[in-house]
Amino acid sequence: MTFSLEGRVALVTGNSTGLGKQIGLRLGRAGAKVPVNYFNNERRAEAALKEYEAAGVDTFLVRADVTDEADVNRLISELEDRWGSVDILVSNATCDQPLKPIEEYDWELYQSMLDFFIKSPFLLTKRALAGMKAQSWGRIINITSEVFHRSVSPFSAYVAAKGGQIGWSRSMSQELAPFGITVNMVAPGWIPVERHESDPQEMKDEYVAMVPAGRWGVPDDVATAVQYLASQEASFVTGQTICANGGMTPW
Repeated sequence: MTFSLEGRVALVTGNSTGLGKQIGLRLGRAGAKVPVNYFNNERRAEAALKEYEAAGVDTFLVRADVTDEADVNRLISELEDRWGSVDILVSNATCDQPLKPIEEYDWELYQSMLDFFIKSPFLLTKRALAGMKAQSWGRIINITSEVFHRSVSPFSAYVAAKGGQIGWSRSMSQELAPFGITVNMVAPGWIPVERHESDPQEMKDEYVAMVPAGRWGVPDDVATAVQYLASQEASFVTGQTICANGGMTPW
């Protein structure tokens, strides 16, 4: 199989729903062992677990707050005890992303963005790195966003945190390349998933009308890009961003 992940261990954070679920399923179908990580909604996670199992994925359910260092350490220790070192790390977990003018934000909201998009990738990478270095092979893939490239407003908290995540990823790609570890990003456009169900239809119509490809993206558009970056075939690709957004950012 091209882009096979047979025998690899892949951790996709927040993969019981939305983009994360499709990424996890895609990596699992390519041969990776993939746990279902969740924090808040156990019933939804159990339903997702059944989907993974039905797809033939080697999986189990693990609850962890990936912004908390103790939980991150416990999570990766559980994976190592069960399957061995984490080979593929996909930072996908997210928080609420309200669009507000700056006067309506408070620092607590800004901090939550930084925790999910900078602190969490840092904690996960730091903990998983020893195993990757020991085998001279690893894939770190951060799910960023087109919002940074497009300077979307009024969205300053999310855009700022995603900009920081992109800068961190680029720096890490240089630091880890000598160890056979790549660090890349996939930047989705607006791809409606469960958490977008209540978004105004007018806003959705305005967005899709701007997409050069003339259609909505679907979760598998993101998942296939992640599978490629996770594969052996992408071993000479690092520090890069694949924008899965139908041509919204052609620069």
